[in-house]
Amino acid sequence: MNCIFCAIAKKEAPAAVVYEDEQCLAFLSIQPITPGHVLVIPKAHASGLGDIPPQTCGHMMRVGQRMAAALRESGLSLEEQPCEGINLLLCDGAVAGQTVGHAHLHVLARFVGDGFNLGHADLPIATPQVLGERAEQICRALASLPPN
Repeated sequence: MNCIFCAIAKKEAPAAVVYEDEQCLAFLSIQPITPGHVLVIPKAHASGLGDIPPQTCGHMMRVGQRMAAALRESGLSLEEQPCEGINLLLCDGAVAGQTVGHAHLHVLARFVGDGFNLGHADLPIATPQVLGERAEQICRALASLPPN
C-alpha cells in the first residue's frame, strides 16, 4: 500500500503537524481551502469512515473540536478578515469528494468572503411523506447493522 497519509503518520513524509497523540495526527493541508485548513487523520490506515474504529472516530471529532478552537484563537485571517466560523467535513468516497484513500476530517476556518460554499438554500424542501419514507429506509438499515 502506498498511502501518503500513512507515510506522514509514520514520519516518512513531511507535514506541518499541529497535533499528535496515540490515535490521531493533525496537520495542515498542502492545498488549503482557507488559511489554516487542518486535516485530522487516524494513525492506523482506514480507507473510509466505516473503516475507522468507533472509539477512534469519536476521538477524531474531539481533536477536530480542539483544532477548531485553536483556529479561532490563532489570529489567522484572510484579507484582514478574522476567523468567524468553522466547518468540520469528512468526505467518504470519491463521489463525496474524497481524494486521498485514507479517511480524514477537514477542519476549515471560515472567513467573510472566503468563497467556499456548502450552501443549499436553493434546494427544494422535502415533503413530510418523502422524509417519512426515507427515515423508514434508514431505520431499517440501522437495525440490520451490527452494534458499535
